[in-house]
Amino acid sequence: MLAAFVIFTVMERKENKMEIERKFLIDWNEVTALGLPEVKSAQSWQGYLSAATPVVRIRRRDFADGHTDYILCIKGKGKLAREEIEKELTPQEFKALEGMLPIPMIHKDYRVYRLPDGHLLECSLVDGKFAYAEVEFESIEEAKAFQMPPFLHKDVTEDPYYSMSGYWKRKQITVSFEL
Repeated sequence: MLAAFVIFTVMERKENKMEIERKFLIDWNEVTALGLPEVKSAQSWQGYLSAATPVVRIRRRDFADGHTDYILCIKGKGKLAREEIEKELTPQEFKALEGMLPIPMIHKDYRVYRLPDGHLLECSLVDGKFAYAEVEFESIEEAKAFQMPPFLHKDVTEDPYYSMSGYWKRKQITVSFEL
């Protein structure tokens, strides 16, 4: 059933979206204390139906303004740039897919700030354990030219250890040992 749902989703899409982003480790308290303008915030939960390529995940975000979104996301191969397909789910579809997950979902405190240069800084505190930020770009050239502000501590864009699907795999092993 999942395979049919994914095929339907891919056939239904209108256009391909290339996600071009860099990922950085951050100190959550340092970034939240900077006073950058906050664009939006949410409590977010995500789980992986496939942590291999293509990555297939579901995500629920409860935004501070009161709305909730439910998203199916499929990500292709790549780190700095990769194809991304997102489809909005109904709460019922989300619940059905959530029931297929082998472990509890990852929780994120999610905040988006506007940087002085206009880029958006998407910050996530993951399961209360570590924090990272992502900045999206229009082109690979723009991404490579981006100058890291000092509060972005380490560029981990190309390091698979810091991918969320990698974290999911490690979390799945940990939960299995705890059982």
